[in-house]
Parts: sequence; structure tokens; C-alpha cells
Amino acid sequence: MTSHHLRTALTLACASVPVLPLRHGKRPFGNCPACSGSACGDRPHMKAAGPCRCPRPCHGWAAATTDPAVLTSPAWARAWRQAVAVAYHPAGAGLTVLDLDDAAAVTWARETLPPTRTVATTRGEHWIYRGTMQSANRVRPEVDVKSRAVYARWLGPGTGTMTELPSAVRALVEKEETTPGRRRVVSSVPERATWDRTVATGCRHTERFVLTGLERGLAMVRGRKNSGAGSQAFGVAQFVAAQHAQCPGPCDLDTLGRQIVEAAVSVGVPEPYAQRAVTRGLSSRTGRAA
Repeated sequence: MTSHHLRTALTLACASVPVLPLRHGKRPFGNCPACSGSACGDRPHMKAAGPCRCPRPCHGWAAATTDPAVLTSPAWARAWRQAVAVAYHPAGAGLTVLDLDDAAAVTWARETLPPTRTVATTRGEHWIYRGTMQSANRVRPEVDVKSRAVYARWLGPGTGTMTELPSAVRALVEKEETTPGRRRVVSSVPERATWDRTVATGCRHTERFVLTGLERGLAMVRGRKNSGAGSQAFGVAQFVAAQHAQCPGPCDLDTLGRQIVEAAVSVGVPEPYAQRAVTRGLSSRTGRAA
């Protein structure tokens, strides 16, 4: 007897959507002994491309298939008997899924992004766009991007008209370019942090408190000479925003943010990327004091 999940998988496969079974915990089935620990060399389409042709549903998302013969094969039968859900590989179907995991994330998407097909989830929504891109978790609070080299749980066809993947979603996952740090700090980066109390008339903190925290943050960014300075700049900006979230404002966060950007640029982060990272960090907390 064909299980409900297998029937769903076969229907999706006929629509060119690569699928795989999920076990309890919404996880793929574990690799067989021959594939455990990548002993098989991994599959040809994985990042570490290898020769694996295992007939079982091994390697998680990489096992997803549209071949009915594979889905109904004896090697997959036990997995389907134990399956609690069906997953699919979004990029394999030419799609990107924006996983919005709470009401605030859904509200942000509705206010920011072009509408597309949506699927209700337990805590939020999946927004499905036509087009593929790099996947990433936590691009914003409670927002994941699922496309290449991941799986997404199948929760139904959803509602609405699917639209092309917008640049605003791609920008969420733009990979930081790794460039060698400059031999000397650019002249625009001050030796010591600066902040003007006469402009920040609504800040509830002392100048010493603000500058001490900023200088420590700038040192952390400049310390990332080989990689990760952009991500560090985001974290420092997020911390700064949190410090001032309860201030009546203004707090002149633009001056603080500009110095964080300059610190990231001084160790090789492209300025546009640094600017986006800091802007997102400063905007990540509600009640930002300008």
C-alpha cells in the first residue's frame, strides 16, 4: 500500500519538484553506513563533489529526486514507512523559499518585498519566489533563505501568484568578499572614536560610556583582518542599536555607524557590503533612536 507521503512525493515529482522523506523532528533520514561521515565521497552535485551513487535516501537534500523509480524503490521503502513529512529541494525546482518564522517577520516581508505565492507554516509563512540563490539562515530575525543545498518542508501549494526572485531578497544573502587587509589603516578612520554630545541631545548615556563601547567594537572589527569583518560590523552595529533602544533620541547613531563602516573597510570589506551590514545592524532593534 502506497503511503500518503509517498503519494504526495510522486505528485510533486511529476511536476519536476525534487523530493525526499523526512523523519521525526522534520529531519532527513540518516546516511547509510557506506555514506556516513562522507566515506562515500559525497554526491556529484554537493559542494564537495564526489562519486556517490547510493540508492538510499542519503545526504539529506542531495538525495531529493524526481525519479519515480527511485522514490518507489525498495531502498526507499523503509524511509517512506517511517516518514512524517515530505521535503523538497527548492533550487532543484528553480525556486527560493523565504522562511518567515514569526508574525514580525511576516509583517516585515509584507511591508518590504513584492508579493508572491505564500504557504502558511506553524509559526509564520513561506514566501516562494521563482529563481535560485545561495541559502542562508538568520539573514534577519526569524528569517531564513532556502534555495541551493538545503531542503524545505512541503506544506501545500499555497496561495497567490509566484513572482520572480527580487533583488531585495538576494541582497539579504550577498556573500562578503574576502580581500586582503590593507597594510595601513585608511586615513578616514580616526585613531580614536568620536561622537558629538551636542548633536546627540536625546541620548541618556554619558560620552565616556558611548565611546568606550564604540572603541571596543571598532577594535573587534579591525581585528578581523582575514575574514568575517562584515559580519562583525553587523554585530557591533546591532549591539550599539540595542544600547540606545530606550533613549528618547536623537543619539546620532549615524556617526557611530559611519565609524563602524570605516573600520570594516579598513580591513578590506567592500564599502557597499559594509554599509549594508551596518545599516541592517542598526535597524535590527525596534525603537531605534536616530
